[in-house]
Amino acid sequence: MRALLAFFTALPVSGPSTSLDDATRRAYLLPFVGLLTGLPGAALLLLAYALPPGVAATLALGAVLLAAGLHHTDGVLDVGDALMVRGSPERRREVLKDARIGVGSVGALFIVYAPPLAALAALAGASPLWAAAALLTGEVAARSTMLLLLVFGEAGDPRSATGPFICSLKSGNRRGVALVLTLTLPPLLALPLGIFALLSALTVPAAMAYFTLKLSKRAFGGISGDVVGAAGELARAALLVALSAAV
Repeated sequence: MRALLAFFTALPVSGPSTSLDDATRRAYLLPFVGLLTGLPGAALLLLAYALPPGVAATLALGAVLLAAGLHHTDGVLDVGDALMVRGSPERRREVLKDARIGVGSVGALFIVYAPPLAALAALAGASPLWAAAALLTGEVAARSTMLLLLVFGEAGDPRSATGPFICSLKSGNRRGVALVLTLTLPPLLALPLGIFALLSALTVPAAMAYFTLKLSKRAFGGISGDVVGAAGELARAALLVALSAAV
């Protein structure tokens, strides 16, 4: 778990040094990373009892993004630009690696973060405690979506950082545990929020993973670290927007 935190977050990790091999062997535990990255944001949402809901929601969303080291936000930027490119999957993969930011990045940031921020503010206005639970569920659902992509996806580039994770999850036991966690942990967290929230937490990761697998195969020839991270961010956005509809 320490290796996963070192690889997927900016949280301080103490203890012996960790490696990529350590992280890949425990990749099936990825949904639990969402619990830890979501806790700072969930705590900040409780400030909505004293602060305007929009302020608390902004601080909370910023906290979860910073807890992840903005790694997945970088994926949103890269994928946004790459999807704007007309050409072959190879050409789009080149754009994924380009450090420059174009109009596609700006559009992707707005689409992925503006709606969930508004949804989170609405949730915080109705009940800060409910909003905190929703954000925590969203973080776990985001990591569950990422894990589903690693279980079922194929790397667009064999040299991609996703390759070792995909290979590790080919193991029957690891794949089985991964699927159980992705299908049970988000709904369990959403259970106190009602049946609609439970169903949303169950279906959003699966639907987002399926959509991303289809799109990435056509656009990039397979998944990459940027694609996996961006899909997780989009899954969080979709779930928060869905939950806000129940307020």
